[in-house]
Amino acid sequence: MDVKENNIEKVKCLIIGSGPAGYTAGIYASRANLNPVVYEGLQPGGQLTTTTEIDNFPGYPEGISGPVMMGELKKQAERFGCDCRWGIVTNVDFEQRPYKVTVDGKTEIEAESVIIATGATAKYLGLESEEKFKGSGVSACATCDGFFYRGKDVAVVGGGDTACEEASYLAGLCNKVYLVVRKDHLRASKAMQERVFKTENIEILFEHNTKELTGDMGVEGCTLIKKAGTPEEEEVKIAIDGFFLAIGHHPNSDVFSKYVKTDDQGYILTEAGTPKTNVDGVFACGDVQDPVYRQAITSAASGCQAAMEAERYLAELN
Repeated sequence: MDVKENNIEKVKCLIIGSGPAGYTAGIYASRANLNPVVYEGLQPGGQLTTTTEIDNFPGYPEGISGPVMMGELKKQAERFGCDCRWGIVTNVDFEQRPYKVTVDGKTEIEAESVIIATGATAKYLGLESEEKFKGSGVSACATCDGFFYRGKDVAVVGGGDTACEEASYLAGLCNKVYLVVRKDHLRASKAMQERVFKTENIEILFEHNTKELTGDMGVEGCTLIKKAGTPEEEEVKIAIDGFFLAIGHHPNSDVFSKYVKTDDQGYILTEAGTPKTNVDGVFACGDVQDPVYRQAITSAASGCQAAMEAERYLAELN
């Protein structure tokens, strides 16, 4: 049982963040009798709650919606005694054990171990129409959602390695892929550029900015501005069924960065092949420490690893 002293709650294992990583960590930590507490964050269930259909998670031959799958993961964690709560961690102190965590600027918790599963937030352009069509034609993950656009026309926004990789992946599924690039050149590596240039059904639209997405129930088209701010500026319209963002992700690690080492993009650095951070007893799993794969299945796997390492850590302490 968790205990309270001087209104400060004391827990063995505190999991910060939900989604596949956080809930899976909760399942494993609960089964190990760690009595975990999960604070779900601003978006309970994580990024997958904005995804309509998930077809590539094992065990769902007919597919499943993101919100439903996250709801089931949460129920499974709670079935074993995981205490899932709504709340946002606003401050941490990992200077010494027990680690101190503040939730919503007021609730104080002392934790013997901490699992960080706060994920990463995809960067969007900030268009009203983009928000309108999230989950209905707008996606930030080609690997997750590309399957639904087989034989259709889509657009990818971005000019770096990720954008070129997403465009190449989609080109193998879709009829036509527009690569919308703000600048007059690609920032991607030479190898990735060559792959894109050699792919016949990828059309690169250099010096184009997205103005808005159009459609009724879903994305049907996109309005672009070519050579914005120049005498040659013109409006360009393309017919598309899907719009993919590939302009980067921001790992939700800011609140931990004073104590936990990150790379230059903010992804938490972990010991190779493990969820261990530079702070003993603090573990990271899911997209907050994964700039490469960013899949539900890899996040769930790392959540399992984090809980198992937390169990070992606490066993060694006692």
